[in-house]
Amino acid sequence: MKKVLIANRGEIAVRIIRACHDLGLQTVAVYSQVDREALHVLHADEAICIGEAPSQKSYLKISNILSACEVTGADAIHPGYGFLSENANFASICESCNVTFIGPSSKSIALLGDKAKAKATARKVKCPVITGSKGIVPTVQDGLKVAEKIGYPIFIKATAGGGGKGIRIAHDHDEFVRQFSAARTEAEVSFNCPDVYLEKMIVNPRHVEVQVVGDHHGNYIHLGERDCTIQRRRQKLIEETPSPIISSSMRKKMGQAAVDIVKAAGYNSVGTVEFLVDDALNFYFMEVNTRIQVEHTVTEEISGVDLVREQISIAMGQKLKIKQRDVVLNGHSMQFRINAENPQNNFMPSPGKLEYFIPPGGPNVRVDTACYSGYKIPPNYDPMIAKLIVTGKTRDEVLKIAKRALREFHIGGIHSTVPFHLHMLQDALFVEGKGYALNYIDQQVADGCQFDQGSNFRED
Repeated sequence: MKKVLIANRGEIAVRIIRACHDLGLQTVAVYSQVDREALHVLHADEAICIGEAPSQKSYLKISNILSACEVTGADAIHPGYGFLSENANFASICESCNVTFIGPSSKSIALLGDKAKAKATARKVKCPVITGSKGIVPTVQDGLKVAEKIGYPIFIKATAGGGGKGIRIAHDHDEFVRQFSAARTEAEVSFNCPDVYLEKMIVNPRHVEVQVVGDHHGNYIHLGERDCTIQRRRQKLIEETPSPIISSSMRKKMGQAAVDIVKAAGYNSVGTVEFLVDDALNFYFMEVNTRIQVEHTVTEEISGVDLVREQISIAMGQKLKIKQRDVVLNGHSMQFRINAENPQNNFMPSPGKLEYFIPPGGPNVRVDTACYSGYKIPPNYDPMIAKLIVTGKTRDEVLKIAKRALREFHIGGIHSTVPFHLHMLQDALFVEGKGYALNYIDQQVADGCQFDQGSNFRED
């Protein structure tokens, strides 16, 4: 491997370029017409335009990305997260073209990317799973039989879903009939696959995930868990490690379960196994994300493992340099997603020109971003513009440093989620780390909370 094409944009593209340069690898940035002045374009050794602003005409257009590989002589592709990162067909095409796909094999992606097959894999290794259908549910009549057997409320989930998309909830017979059809239609439109499966809805769960790493030589480790419970519409907003509700013994059990699942799938890369945890602290397998996660940063901070470099090294055929007994997790780390959204107006998107962009600094503060003063945030993509990562010896220390860092984060010309995060740092339940569940923020939004603490929006 000598030259890596990054098939992505934004902060993750910048992050990957930096890791490649640290490893002595050349980089190629691809960009849509609207991303011509994006930071990843400026940082890469080469850059090539692959299409118009809509992702279907650029970042999701496989033929254009492979053409860029051919033109630049890139011998590897890193997909980042989102876009084509969990597309088994894309990985397979890369394999057939002798282009190294920096991620798991297409076979592993296909297996674990199919939620029903992934659950079957978890059952095989005796990992607790949520009660539900044993596979794809083809008709509403079949679904009603399963629903009546396991009881309401129930999730209807797209097998190819991800990122909180392709999920519907039914609380009774009539609602199930309506939502089943809607779920299949949404799945067809979003993922080009209408298949759905059913899952018992766990009331008031926490969302906890485990970072795993596996190489091509049979070596597997986990690097502890991340708590991602603070979400809105199933989109994560704050992530932290370790989870405030997980004991050391439970961490060991969850970690081993995660390793067993990816090992059974022949997984060879970094990845994340996601779980739901109920009120009684029972954990249940949910899904596997076969890519680098947005929130990988907090794991890096407390483990000392550069996950992106590790991912690239594994793709180059190298062995893991660390064994499970060598893993040491120190301190606490928390990530705040800074999105171009207006928390005071139902989190409406707020694209536009950054009149100024002044990120915080100082001890224990890390900012991953692709933004700069004068940059125009396009309306075509995910609204996340930065990730603020704060690390300390304890969770209490992290909360104090986070308040300082968020107050130092100055953004002009657009709205951002900085006021929301400052609000959360004064929320009693969040500060305590207990007593809230996945629907916590959605409930606050429904109750009319404005999240206006320390607003950083100015019309200078």
